[in-house]
Amino acid sequence: MTTDKTVTAPDGYVQPELDVRALTEMLDGEYAEIRDLVRTNLVTYASVLEEADGLGTDAYRERVRELVVEMAATGQTGMGFPKRYGGGGDVGASIAAFETLAFGDLSVLVKVGVQFGLFGGAILHLGTERHHDAYLPDLITGKLMGCFAMTETGHGSNVQALGTVARYDVAAREFVITTEGDQARKDYIGNAARHGELAVVFAQLEVGGKSEGVHAFVVPIRSGGEVVPGVDIEDDGRKMGLNGVDNGRIRFDGVRVPREALLNRFADVTPEGVYKSTIDNPDRRFFTMLGTLVQGRVSVGGAGVNAAKVALAVATKYALRRRQFAAGSQEEEQLLLDYGLHQRRLLPLVARTYALHFAQDVVRTQLHDVFSGVEDDPQARRRLEARAAGTKALGTWHATRTIQECREACGGAGYLAVNRFAALKADSDIFTTFEGDNHVLLQLVAKGLLTDYASEFEDLDQLGMVRYVTNLAVETVIEKTSAHKLLERVRDLLPGGDEWDQEAGLLDSEYQLAMVRYREEHMLAGVARRLKAGIDRKRDAGAVFSEVQDHVIAVAHAHVERLVLEAFVEKTRTLPEGGNKVALGLLCDLFALSTIEADRAWFMEHGRLTVQRSKAITREVNDLCRKVRPLAGGLVDAWGIPSAMLRAPDLVG
Repeated sequence: MTTDKTVTAPDGYVQPELDVRALTEMLDGEYAEIRDLVRTNLVTYASVLEEADGLGTDAYRERVRELVVEMAATGQTGMGFPKRYGGGGDVGASIAAFETLAFGDLSVLVKVGVQFGLFGGAILHLGTERHHDAYLPDLITGKLMGCFAMTETGHGSNVQALGTVARYDVAAREFVITTEGDQARKDYIGNAARHGELAVVFAQLEVGGKSEGVHAFVVPIRSGGEVVPGVDIEDDGRKMGLNGVDNGRIRFDGVRVPREALLNRFADVTPEGVYKSTIDNPDRRFFTMLGTLVQGRVSVGGAGVNAAKVALAVATKYALRRRQFAAGSQEEEQLLLDYGLHQRRLLPLVARTYALHFAQDVVRTQLHDVFSGVEDDPQARRRLEARAAGTKALGTWHATRTIQECREACGGAGYLAVNRFAALKADSDIFTTFEGDNHVLLQLVAKGLLTDYASEFEDLDQLGMVRYVTNLAVETVIEKTSAHKLLERVRDLLPGGDEWDQEAGLLDSEYQLAMVRYREEHMLAGVARRLKAGIDRKRDAGAVFSEVQDHVIAVAHAHVERLVLEAFVEKTRTLPEGGNKVALGLLCDLFALSTIEADRAWFMEHGRLTVQRSKAITREVNDLCRKVRPLAGGLVDAWGIPSAMLRAPDLVG
């Protein structure tokens, strides 16, 4: 299948011919088979999109649970589990399946994420063979439903400060799980209000009166459908969206579980009450435990990008059908996508979606390699954790922004519940804060940049890092952050000297990369200098960090955008010559230049962009939009979203 026959413009530009089928195959990559299985399942159960509107909350929750179990029977949800328990033994395929599932009802997606990603992932990655044998076979089929009980009313992102306590009773050889006050109740827990039978509960472990930090325990919360004694469950009620997921609050009043309930991959308690761990440093142990759950962030980031694809597919198809106002003397009204402003609204978002797709490919591959043992270097795991955090933040913010812009671009028609926008907006909004609040995640990214993965910092929380930095000599801080080297490195980024970027071609990918690399390095140097100034004045550590938080978020954002552009450029360079490579080259240029344009104030403030060149970039972005416009229909079709998932008959035809 090809679209858009070759057209030569008066200026000599030759419009590329797009092979949509080949582009879809390239985007699906090595996971085409599992993605097609998910697409088939989405079409089979497409009625849930209407049922989400028509059913009451209880009936909708039951319908979502039914679909999750039925999809599990096809094998799509178990790809990340070992084959010996009925899984697929392919971590990368499990992420690809989850991403693709985001084309459909997002309550189904999140229910799958809770059951197989969070609950199942915790059993798999934090437990040992005794837990795997006991739970994985029934968990993978959906026969055994469970919860991931980490978040508390008073503690979300600050997991180290959780208030739930698990005390070891050496006489009974049991752990006693207790909720210490309302702030320690487990809250917003998926599968808790109705369907969960077990919960992986994160609690402060106390052995012999000594706290050993947060650990995870398998705790029954229901038996035969009834809540077990000592457990109190409250329904969170209706939410802004995702009302097919039964979120609830859980309290534990002296609930006893056997010693074997501790998920003991990294630490254990002997029957006699002796705490043992293969990781001596408690902070390192804690972050190693959380690091095993990084796949949730990779999954949500990819799901956000695919939710954005659905919105863009609907809005683009509508803009290729809907006419509004006559242009010039023509009697026929003009298509929306022929207006320059409409191109400006949608096409840079299409380009950014492609860019984030390729960045997601990179982080998914890293996850697969680390979790499959292909890459077992500790630094590889830290790079994965930082990249997963940053990609999740940018991908989910992109979804929120894109869905809103697309809704507006469809006018009043986009506001009707019959199409996807109402559900997409309501259901995806939470993506920016679950699996880690995006601002907190970007601070995690920045910590890695500031410390250059120095071993002294790798296990410290935010406050610990600040205290450590504050106590060092100024020279050591500069050395650790490489601040004194940064300006030299920045100059090295400009291959033709300090003035090179004033003359380089705007469509030169080396120029585009140099600009975003310069921005990142310069911002990083700025954060280091501001930390140094606070240290020099011996100011309070928390106050120093608080004052540079805006800078910290900015450098992390710049870092991730650089990674995204690098992924796009690299992908484009590897493609065979032809129309698809030319088309993706246009999108890559559009993403790069619209990114620079969006932050033009910073580049101008720091001498990297003249007024004239800034205006030239805007002209180039407009020109790129005009060149992408004839390809727009094929570019969104290449995402392979089943037509039943667009669910907007008046918009897409």
